[in-house]
Amino acid sequence: MKSTLYVSAVAFGLAGVFAASAAEARDTIQIAGSSTVLPFASIVAEEFGNFFPEFNTPVVGSGGSGGGLRQFCEGVGENTIDIANSSRQIREAEIEVCNRNGVSDIREVMFGYDGIVFATRTDRGSFELTPEDVYRAIGAHGEDGPNTATNWNEISENHPDQRIMMAIPASNHGTREVFEEAVVLPGCQAVHGEDAEDEMCLELRQDVIIEIVGDYTETLARLNADNDAMGVFGLSFFDQNRDTLQVATVNGVEPTLETIAQGEYPVSRPLYFYVKGEHIGVIPGIEEYVEFFMSEGVNGPGGVLEAAGLIPAPREEIEANLEEFRSGGAAN
Repeated sequence: MKSTLYVSAVAFGLAGVFAASAAEARDTIQIAGSSTVLPFASIVAEEFGNFFPEFNTPVVGSGGSGGGLRQFCEGVGENTIDIANSSRQIREAEIEVCNRNGVSDIREVMFGYDGIVFATRTDRGSFELTPEDVYRAIGAHGEDGPNTATNWNEISENHPDQRIMMAIPASNHGTREVFEEAVVLPGCQAVHGEDAEDEMCLELRQDVIIEIVGDYTETLARLNADNDAMGVFGLSFFDQNRDTLQVATVNGVEPTLETIAQGEYPVSRPLYFYVKGEHIGVIPGIEEYVEFFMSEGVNGPGGVLEAAGLIPAPREEIEANLEEFRSGGAAN
C-alpha cells in the first residue's frame, strides 16, 4: 500500500492555497475515525499536550474508520481533518476520492495490533467459539433453508442455553470488515462449501443482530440492557471493562496480548492512522505528534499504549514506518 504518489503541479498549487487559509484559521490538530484507535489516540493527544506546551492538545473524535476516512478525503483546508484513525487499510476507492479532492499526500502509519473479541456479561455462560459457530448463529442461510436457530445450544451442545443476540459494528467501522473477512466468510465456507458466494455469506439475520453505528460504549450499553447479548469489539476495550465482561475463545485460543502478538489468536488486525501531508508545516505540531505517538516510551514494550491494551509492533517495524512517514511515502 505504500509508495510515493505523484500529482500535478496544479493540484499542489491548489493545495497550497487551501493550506495557507488553514494556517490562518486553525492551530489545533483535528483527528477522527476508528472507535478501536480512539482510546489510544486520546491518550497520545493528552500526553502530547502535556509534553509539548507550545502546541494545543489535539482534538480526537470517533465516527468509525470509514467515517474518519470520508472526512479526511473531503479536501485540504481549515474545514477538513488532519489525521484519520483506522482499524483497516485505506481502500483504493477512498484514495481516488482523496485525490479528486486535492488530497494526494496520504501518509500511512501502522502503529500496532489489536484483536477482535466476542464478549458477554460475566453473569452469563462462557463460550468457546469457531467461525462456523458464529455463522450458524447469525448467517441468514442455513443448510436447508432460512436460519431459524434461537439459542446457542442449538448451534452446539457445548454452548450455553442462551438466546442468540449479537451486537456487531455497523459498516462504518473497520472492525466490521475484519469481522466479516476473518469470521463470517470462513464460517460460511465451513457450512456451505469453499465455493459459497461472498454476497450470500454476508447476508446476516436481522432478528438476532444489532448494528452499532456509534462507538464501543454503545455496544457495552446493549450488553448491559440485554443479559443474553454478545458484543463484538476490540480487545483493548474489553481490557477496560473486564470487571463486568468475559470473552470467548476462538478456535480454542483465548485473546490476550501474547496470543495476538504471537499470531495465535485468529481474529486480529493491524491498526493505522493516516496523515494529510498537505497540512504538515501548516497545522502546527503534526510531525511532532507522529514522532511522539511512535516513540518507545509511548508505543513500545512497557509504554503507555501497551498499558492501555495495544499490542506494540516490533521496534524495527515502527522505525521503518516512521522513516516512510518522514520521507514522504504515501498510501497508493
